[in-house]
Amino acid sequence: MSNQEKTALDKVALLRANAPYTLAGYGEFRAVIDTDGAVPARLKALFVAVAATDRRYPDLARQELKRGVALGLSVTDALAGIIVLSSLRGEGAAGEFAAMVQECVPPGDAAADATAVTAQPGEAEANFREYFGTIPPPLAQLMRLSPRAADAYYLMRRGSIDANPLSPKYGELLLLAILAAGYSPMAARHVDGARRAGATDAEIAEATLCAIPAAGIAAWMAVGGLLEPAAEPAA
Repeated sequence: MSNQEKTALDKVALLRANAPYTLAGYGEFRAVIDTDGAVPARLKALFVAVAATDRRYPDLARQELKRGVALGLSVTDALAGIIVLSSLRGEGAAGEFAAMVQECVPPGDAAADATAVTAQPGEAEANFREYFGTIPPPLAQLMRLSPRAADAYYLMRRGSIDANPLSPKYGELLLLAILAAGYSPMAARHVDGARRAGATDAEIAEATLCAIPAAGIAAWMAVGGLLEPAAEPAA
């Protein structure tokens, strides 16, 4: 069976009859997304599902969660999507994705509630300086105008990356897939964050490609130009 016969677009009769280039191209994208490569296929299914939730395509998100489960996606893996959507897109998107996870992903063992955490004085500022290299102006203003909200930002940022149930690297790549799907300039920050967390450019590329089923090939343009190889030093 060819790649294009495996894609959702192949179900569209008008495309099958009239758009062989479109189907062939999408099939090739899917060949990258749907198989193990620089990033495991089960995680790429999760990235597609989370990006689809962000773009308001619940049918695609459910399809990808079920495909991920068939590839070995666990409820702990899927939890990463709920966490990242909570910080990047808020309660509505996180709640919708949590409901889909409950529907599509086998539950794990029941666990007690985690111990509550709080930000200690100065902890948020230190974390911002370590991660960003400085205090970005929006966060400097948040610290000045609402220190408690700055602590909240720090706690959620830490939950999305430092305490991600996958790993900091895959947490960054998941954030990147969502931002690419939204054509966001914030993608540049998480390309840098992914690299510092140990991601290769091949891993960054595959994570970005996971935005294409929900956001089209324009999603690549938010990130692709950031992956140019470093210039060789002059002789």
